[in-house]
Amino acid sequence: MQLFTKEQKERLIKNHQYNDEHRGTDKEKSFPAVVKLFNPTGIGTWYLSELDPETNIAFGLCDLGFPELGSVSVAELQEVRGWGGLGIERDKFFTPTKMSELRT
Repeated sequence: MQLFTKEQKERLIKNHQYNDEHRGTDKEKSFPAVVKLFNPTGIGTWYLSELDPETNIAFGLCDLGFPELGSVSVAELQEVRGWGGLGIERDKFFTPTKMSELRT
């Protein structure tokens, strides 16, 4: 399964580009989570709001038992294999949500 749809990836990149341009100013924004990824065989949930297309590093709420805002390598998420060889999956029914409203 692809971790992002084309539209989600475009939105993640657009959010990153906006914040990259305005980093450290009063125009910097906190974007809602665009996509939710999860580990179907164990712990791990990622609510992502930005993606740097050059480094393939995403930003969002990462919960590996203790939720925190931070960055994660999309390439590393794609390599994860759990029980039965299952990889990280995208929640197809997730709708963009403000970070402050997320329940992990």
